[in-house]
This record gives sequence, structure tokens and C-alpha cells, in this order.
Amino acid sequence: MPRFSVIVPVHQVQAYLHECLESVLDQSFTDLELIAIDDCSPDASGTIIDEFAARDPRVRAVHLAENVGLGRARNVGLERATGDYVIFLDSDDSLTPDALRAVSDRLKETGGPDVLVYDYVRTYWTGATVPDAARSHLAQDGPAVFTLDDRPGLLRVLHVVWNKAYRREFLERAGFTFAPGYYEDVSWTYPVLVTAESIAVLDRVCVRYRQRRRGAITCSPGQRHFEIFGQYDRLFAYLDAHPATARWRPLLFRRMLDHFSTVFTASDRLPRGSRAAFLRQARAHCRRHRSPGATPRVRTRIRHAMVRLGAHRSYRALHTARALQRRVHRAAVAAHGAVRAAVLQLHYRIQRLLPLRENDAVFSSYWGRGYGCNPAAVEAKVRELAPHIRTAWIAAPAHHHTVPSATRRLTPGTAAYWTALARSKYLVNNVNFDRRLVKGRGQVFLQTQHGTPLKHMGLDLLDRPAAVGDTDVPRILANCDKWDYVLSANRHSTLVWERVYPAAYTTLEYGYPRNDVYQHATAADVARLRESLGIPRDVVAILYAPTHRDYRRTQRHAIDPERLLRALGPGFMVLTRAHHSAASPPAARGQGSSRLVDVSDHPSVESLCLASDVLLTDYSSLMFDYANLDRPVVVYADDWAAYEAARGTYFDLRDFPPGAVAADEDELVAVFTSGEWRGPAAAQRRAAFRERFCPHDDGGAAERVVRHVLLGETPGLPSAVPLDDRRPVPAAGPRQERTPGLLSEERRPAAAPGPRQEPDTTVVRPTSAV
Repeated sequence: MPRFSVIVPVHQVQAYLHECLESVLDQSFTDLELIAIDDCSPDASGTIIDEFAARDPRVRAVHLAENVGLGRARNVGLERATGDYVIFLDSDDSLTPDALRAVSDRLKETGGPDVLVYDYVRTYWTGATVPDAARSHLAQDGPAVFTLDDRPGLLRVLHVVWNKAYRREFLERAGFTFAPGYYEDVSWTYPVLVTAESIAVLDRVCVRYRQRRRGAITCSPGQRHFEIFGQYDRLFAYLDAHPATARWRPLLFRRMLDHFSTVFTASDRLPRGSRAAFLRQARAHCRRHRSPGATPRVRTRIRHAMVRLGAHRSYRALHTARALQRRVHRAAVAAHGAVRAAVLQLHYRIQRLLPLRENDAVFSSYWGRGYGCNPAAVEAKVRELAPHIRTAWIAAPAHHHTVPSATRRLTPGTAAYWTALARSKYLVNNVNFDRRLVKGRGQVFLQTQHGTPLKHMGLDLLDRPAAVGDTDVPRILANCDKWDYVLSANRHSTLVWERVYPAAYTTLEYGYPRNDVYQHATAADVARLRESLGIPRDVVAILYAPTHRDYRRTQRHAIDPERLLRALGPGFMVLTRAHHSAASPPAARGQGSSRLVDVSDHPSVESLCLASDVLLTDYSSLMFDYANLDRPVVVYADDWAAYEAARGTYFDLRDFPPGAVAADEDELVAVFTSGEWRGPAAAQRRAAFRERFCPHDDGGAAERVVRHVLLGETPGLPSAVPLDDRRPVPAAGPRQERTPGLLSEERRPAAAPGPRQEPDTTVVRPTSAV
């Protein structure tokens, strides 16, 4: 007897059926049967089902002689189900990877409840993905197993059948079957929830709910939407027949009114001219099933009153008035914004006429996302070496808490923000400031950049249509013309920046200030960071940080961290760090595993690097920074050809990697289980990589920048400490074997107490004008 019976009713979905069935059969949890019911589909769906059944014995193909509808087709599947638990899946939807394993694990943890409710996302034909607005009700806090009395908020979760796993014995004992007609979920879901003696939740997305452009029931106008009334008749008949459930009548009555309102106001359900009849029938059902109680908020009470009274014209007028009110409000907000912007630009022009504040410096990074990267390291060093300079940091209000208390906080788009841009002598950013910035006479713009380039940048993107998008080349060049200094970490970066961002700036090949912390941090700092992240002392912490794919509208997560952890065992944990442009983290949140932690919102990637023992990435520039720690790096290059074709790269990372390379998940597992990730070959690759890309990241980059740019001390700047004389803070996980033939800690000469004061030999390269 299998653990799961997955029931998939099928009718006219040939375009989506392969994806649906494969999402079930490709699950890492394999103890299942897949019952696919061909509901007399006129397309090739029946043939597709037979093809799957021929190649996988877990598939049971059922062909109906006539079309019976979604509910009755599910009943056919229920009659044939033999699994411990029953799961329903619509044939145009799909399961997420490892969903069934997560469901199985949760069922074991909770002792086999009658019903397990899990999360889903809506996936649109445009590529957009939208989470469920009611997902907070699936939080795994409080008792693991409960009844609906303990968590009535579950009734607010979408009342569908496919976001739950049902114990088959419970269904058979209660005699649950599906009613015919549209909206059959109503007369199934609510009776199941109010009857279940044990319920559990899983805070994990297990289903992708496809929102089709055309063809779905919910967006197909027709008289069959009137069948919703019969489904609620069946629901209340069930409550009447089971007195123990009567206490739920008021709340379910309110859910019914909400549902009627949704159907009535939807523009793509009721046929033209049928709305008045719909509301009259809704009024009759309200009178028939009226159950006082469960008082909603005022606006909802008004809407419900309209339904109960059958006030068709009044409801439409109210709905139209609300829509008009929203339009007027949006127009007023837009007008206010336009006036405010004009006033601020006038303010900015006036401020530009005033003298510069010679001791003011304004900083920002990543378009106002908070205090970090190279500008943050420079700002901290300014406060240390040049306390007479007043610093300010531009960040959105949500990120103000990341800015040190000694630094003034500025909000983009305010008068203070424009004043700072107009009057501050020093402007420091790792991207660009507002495009309306006009650099005044005497202002100094330091462009710090934010990584060593592997992928093509700037003008090199012009022949890469998948990556360039709507990039405005004249604006790129106009921004470059505002730069006075550009930071570079190595000769490779210098040559790239000067070619792809051609302008009359001076390149400072001083290293990246954000990497200074790797040379100054102590073992105590690392231990504190690991403790704050919940990393045990005897566990290897893998920092997984993938980059963005220009060739994909929706970002896929190439690695399944859960599968990797299962293969590696309890001695490893994974910290997942999403790219800042990703819509979702590489691992779902709240899965109850202490070995899989999403750190995408952590304010400091440098802290995450210090806390980890190994970096797992694909093509992220983080690898160049992480190499300064002299810790293992593993490259996962499963789509190198597609990435290189779409974005373009400056060298083949597979030929010159910072460590071991894997091309698929099996190879990746082998890299870790065999010890290759920290073996001699990986260490030798890392040493060559560091020699090429980390010559100046010795812990003194910020000092060199501040002394040169803000203090004017160009002669005698501290030169870079050689690689062999550096001792970055070691990892705190299980001790790694030393690499034979490489310079060990004991054999290395003692590092100098600080950067040596010698004549400046660091490359400072002025570029020619465009």
C-alpha cells in the first residue's frame, strides 16, 4: 500500500498535462500511486495519460465513457485509491520539487493527522508568481496538531481541495464524496475541516496554481456559475445533519456572503444581463441559511447587506463608486507627487547655487537598500581617519536601522537628500545616484563598484539582447562622465572598467574596502556570528549564493538544498542567500529544519561569509571576495552555456575556478561527500585564483582610498601586504585537513603588525577622455 494516492482528473489540458504528471513522478519521495482520470477529454489528454502509464507502473490510467465533471471524476479516483493519504492535483497545476517528501515528513512529525494543509503560489502566464495572501494562517507555531476550534483562521485559506493531504481512512469513515457541478470545493472543503478531529499545517509551498489566460473555469463566463448556490445548500445540509458542527454556521454563512460577492463583482464569470438574477438568488439563499454572528468590519457588513437584500443596482452603484474613488485617489496622489517633485527640483537648483560644504560627504549603495558594501567600509574609515568630515548615508526608511548612529540618515526624494547631493563635496556610491544629479564644480564622485566582473558589463552588453534589456546607453555614458575615481580590486577589473565605462576618471587599483574585514576579524567574531545564525560548532556551514539569470524571466533555483543536505548528512547545514533581484529565496522559509536557513534578508553578506566554512555559488562575483578568506569555494555550473550565451563572460570559469566545479546535482553531492571540495586540487586552484584576483585585498583598501581621495595623501600610501603574509580569520567549523605542499599556518612568516609604509606602488591609472 503506497503512502500517497495522487488523484488527477483530466479534461482538455493537453498543453499542461506533461508538466503536471512529471511534477508528481519526478518527486524525490517515490512511494506513491498516480491515478489519472481521463474525463472523456476531446483532446490528446487520454493518450498522454496512457503514455505515462506505459513507462511508469505507478501510474493508473482511468478512461471515462462520458464527461462527468471535476467532482465526479475525483470520486472515481477515490474509489480506486489505496494510499494512506489522498492528495488531489488539478491537471493544469503542478507539485513543487520535494513537496511530497516535505508532506510525508510533516505527517510523521504530527502523528498522522486527518488533514494536513500546505501552502501554494499562483503562477501567471506572464511569468509572475504571487504567494497566497492568507499564508500566515499556515505558520507552524503553537500545537503541531489541532482542531478547527483552535485555529478558525484556516477557513480564510482558499477553500480548494488540492492544498491538503487527507487520511484515506478518515475520508472513508466520514463518507466524504464530491458533489457534481461547479464550485464543488465548497461542499467538500468546509465539511472536511469542521469534521476533522486532527489537523496540521505545513508552511511550505507545495503546489503551483496555474492562472491560465483563457480556459479556466473561474475566468469562463456562463450560467454554470449559478451552481455555486447548490454547493452552499449542500454545505448547510451537512451542518444540519451533523449537530456537532452547528457552531460553525455563522462563520460559514459569512464565507458564503464573501463568495457570492466575489462571483458577482468578477468581470469574467457571470454572463451579461444575469447579475440581477444572480443577486436575487443570493438573497433567497441568505434568507434560507441566515445565521447571525461573526460580525465583520463595517465595509464588509455593508457589502453583505447588499447581498442579503438583493440590491442589484445599489450594489453595482456602490461598487462603481468605490472604483471611482480609487481612481480619483490615484490621480490625486499622482498630481501631488508631480507638484512635490517640481518643488524639490527647484529647491535642488537653488542649493546648487550655494557654496559647497567642503567637509561633507554623502554615501549610498545598491539604490538605497541600506548600509553596506564598499561605500560602508569607506564611510567607517572616514569617521576614523578624517573625523572632521561629516558623513551622511542615503537609504530608504526601511533600511535606516542599518546605518550607524554617528552617521546622518537621509531619505531619497526629500529636501535634505537633494541638499546633500547639491552641497556635499564628496559623493560615494557603488552604483549611481539619481539620474537628475548634476555634479557641481569642485564635487568629487567616487564610484566604488560592487564586485569583480565575471559577466559582461556596461558597453559589452550591447551585443547581448537578453541581458541589455532596455539599457539606456547614452545614460550609461552620462553617468560615467560624473565619476572622478573608480575603485578596482585587480588588474582584470581595471582593464574591464576602463573599456566598458569609458570616461575621464582615474582608476584606483587599491582593492575593495568591503573585503578589509576578512583580514581584521577575529576567531571570537566568527564564533559570535555563527552563534547568532544558529550554526553549531561541529557543523560545516555552506553559504549558497546564486546569481541572477538574464535569460530567464522567472529565476529558477538550480540546486535543491534539501536534497543536498539529505545526501551530506547531519554534519552540514546550508545558509541560502538569494540575489537581491530574486522574487523568492533559493529555499522556502519556515520548513522547520535547523539545517536549512534562509539568510537573504541578513544585512551583511560579509558576516555571512565569515560565519560559513565554504561558499557554494554559480557565477556570483561573491566568489572573488570569498577567496580572500582562503576558504573552499565550490562552483555549480549546470547552465554555463546558456549563461555565457545570454550574458557573456570575460573568462571560462570552468577552466580557471576558485575550487571544485560541479555540472549537475549528482556531481555536486560527490564533490562534498568525497572531500574534493577541500582537497589539494581545490586548494591549488584557489591559490592561483587568489593570486590573480586578490592582490590588493589585504585589509588596508579603505585606508588607501580615504587617504588618497579625501585627505589628498597620494605619496607614501600603505602598499598591499603580499598574499603569503596575510592571515585571514580561519573558519570555525570542523578543522579542515591541511593541503600537502601548500604553505601551512605554522610555516608562514608572522604578519606585520600593520600595513608597511613604503613608497606607493599601487596602480593608479588615469583614463583618457571619451
